[in-house]
Amino acid sequence: MKTDAMKTLDSPKARQLMASLYGEDNVEANVKRYKNLVGKFEKEFGDRDMKMFTSPGRTEISGNHTDHNHGKVLAGSINLDCVGIAAKNDSDKVNIVSETFDQKFSIDLKDLAPSSKMAGTIDLVKGLLKGFLEMGYKVGGFDAYITSNVISAAGVSSSAAFEMLLCSMLNVFFNDGKMDVVAYAHVGKYSENHYWNKSSGLLDQMACAVGGLITIDFFDPANPKVEQIPFDFGSQNHSLIIVNTGKGHADLSADYSSVPNEMRKVAEYFGKEVCSQVKEEDVIANLSKVRQFAGDRSVMRALHFFEENKRVEAEVAALKENRFDDFLAGITASGNSSWKWLQNCYTNSNVQEQGISVALALTEMFITDKKRGACRIHGGGFAGVIMAMLPNDLVDEYVEYIEKALGKGNAYKMSIRPYGAVCVDEMV
Repeated sequence: MKTDAMKTLDSPKARQLMASLYGEDNVEANVKRYKNLVGKFEKEFGDRDMKMFTSPGRTEISGNHTDHNHGKVLAGSINLDCVGIAAKNDSDKVNIVSETFDQKFSIDLKDLAPSSKMAGTIDLVKGLLKGFLEMGYKVGGFDAYITSNVISAAGVSSSAAFEMLLCSMLNVFFNDGKMDVVAYAHVGKYSENHYWNKSSGLLDQMACAVGGLITIDFFDPANPKVEQIPFDFGSQNHSLIIVNTGKGHADLSADYSSVPNEMRKVAEYFGKEVCSQVKEEDVIANLSKVRQFAGDRSVMRALHFFEENKRVEAEVAALKENRFDDFLAGITASGNSSWKWLQNCYTNSNVQEQGISVALALTEMFITDKKRGACRIHGGGFAGVIMAMLPNDLVDEYVEYIEKALGKGNAYKMSIRPYGAVCVDEMV
């Protein structure tokens, strides 16, 4: 009921949770945000036994394009999130209002076939529902009113945050909360692979679902090894800045798919499926034949994969051992490899559009001048966002500098939040 939800949000435990999720300075704003959403749910669907859910976006610290070839990543959930109010409706219909994208739609559980376009929110939700059924879980009818402040189409996984939010709802409502977050991630991957025709891995979903700063080894993708890293960037007086360089105008699906496919082509030469099953020294020992078989860019991307895995290991060790300067050096190295070896800073279909490259160049100039900080491309690449790790005393100056070049409102100061996709009611 609305009254119960309001009481929950006014409780000391709820405010403590809000501080953990969004920071002490943002507690009141987010309590108000949730209360507004509860009211909108009631207006749309009636005063029901509702529950509140949240699922964060994610930041990729290192491990650029490694997950799909069963490699290693270092990532974290961020303080931007999807929030949803939801309730079971005892029907065969899933009814969703997405406030952020001005969408309102219903899905019949008896018709979960994708559309011919295999794109858009409805197909994504159908894919999630079908994924639950394919993996032996239950689904049912529910109503949800959802809002999001996760930057869209910008490499911080707005789609994965939405996916994991719905997975949390389906788990709580119809599966007695027994699913683990690895199952959430596999459902999200299933939906993107089969209902969006997108060759995504598990990184985005895992980072959104688990929460905190985590390292993941995807060597066994059915049972990825996840380790949470207890590290506070604030203790080092550094902040994580995400800069949105603008959405690319080209269709980037082919660019995204080419990365895992070309890495797998290298693995195919050795009779393997993915690069994690191949040794780097074997690629180098057979380089001329591998180049002839898979192509030069494929080889470069495979070499990036091998070296990036090593960087993830080194950065995790540096964080555990409080060697922050070494960690920052790893971020810089990851960015250089992504630009030169992985080659995902711009699309070859429109070489004159290089928002990522321009933002990286400007940021590298700033860091060189100040002699502090690190930066790299962020997320899938080709368009979208970059990441900068800067001392707190330089953040305001950098934001003014980069927004003067790229436009106001494009730089976001992030924090790593400790929780992933959760039901708020169960946390308080």
